[in-house]
Amino acid sequence: MTDKKKTHDKSKLAKLGLLITAILWGSSLTVVKGAADTFNPNFILMCRFGLSAIILAIIFNKKLKKATKEDKKAGFIVGIFLFMAYSSQTLGVTYADPGRSAFLSASYCVIVPFLSWAVTKKRPDKYNIGAAIIAVIGIYLISKSGVDKGTSILDASPEMKMGDGLALLSGFLFAAHIVAVNYFTKGKDPIQMTIYQFTSAAILSAIVTLLFEDNSHITLASSRPVLELLYLAIFCTTVALLLQNIGQKYTDDSSAAIILGFESVFGILIPVLLGIESLTTYSVIGFILMFAAIMISETKLSFLHKDKAKKTA
Repeated sequence: MTDKKKTHDKSKLAKLGLLITAILWGSSLTVVKGAADTFNPNFILMCRFGLSAIILAIIFNKKLKKATKEDKKAGFIVGIFLFMAYSSQTLGVTYADPGRSAFLSASYCVIVPFLSWAVTKKRPDKYNIGAAIIAVIGIYLISKSGVDKGTSILDASPEMKMGDGLALLSGFLFAAHIVAVNYFTKGKDPIQMTIYQFTSAAILSAIVTLLFEDNSHITLASSRPVLELLYLAIFCTTVALLLQNIGQKYTDDSSAAIILGFESVFGILIPVLLGIESLTTYSVIGFILMFAAIMISETKLSFLHKDKAKKTA
């Protein structure tokens, strides 16, 4: 087998791995919605990140032994942002449909360049600005899809407002997490940073659920809630992370961004296919606009430039 053939095969497997990651992430909010019928939001996060941190620590124990105090400090600081983002998203999906919440949370892709501007002083480019405008229209239409025809989005039910608000807040916090990762973990081992982030998020979730959530009512009528927690921890967190790290190593940034961007598409597709959620004209147009905004912001339409380059070559 030639080196070129090996590289091509690795690239195909890497893209498949990224697609599986997008499917797993896309399914996560639907599973969270189910688990939330039994467990409180931060209890779910405590189990999800705690178990994932333990699994990764066992797999990569040699890497952890090499970690310095600075590495641990950076990982734990970034973990605070990770906790806040997931906590608001998980609480939000208890009020909103999972697909709707997935698209609103995905607004982080558009928000990142503007938050990064405040830290790095690098101004957002025309693609970022265009994506932000499209995203705002998409968010409006998604919110509009939840109210009666002819009424304002302000007439939506308190639960829907709460769900949408928390999903958008999580989008802002996910963007803050990405900026924090770039600022605090530059040049550090990504696996180490991930383990310490997950540990930090698990500890904070444990504190919040023990102090502010009533877990005395938890009763297990079946094994389904436990299996949902295991699925979130093992597949949506641990396996997805490993596939993402391996996939991005053998895939160009533009292709990786496009494939991972399908997380939001699977986020709505899965609950619709399961009959949990239904689509309206407003929501479909809103989802399309949000996906377009994510693609523009993440790829800067570089895949179109590649096609032009090939034609002129």
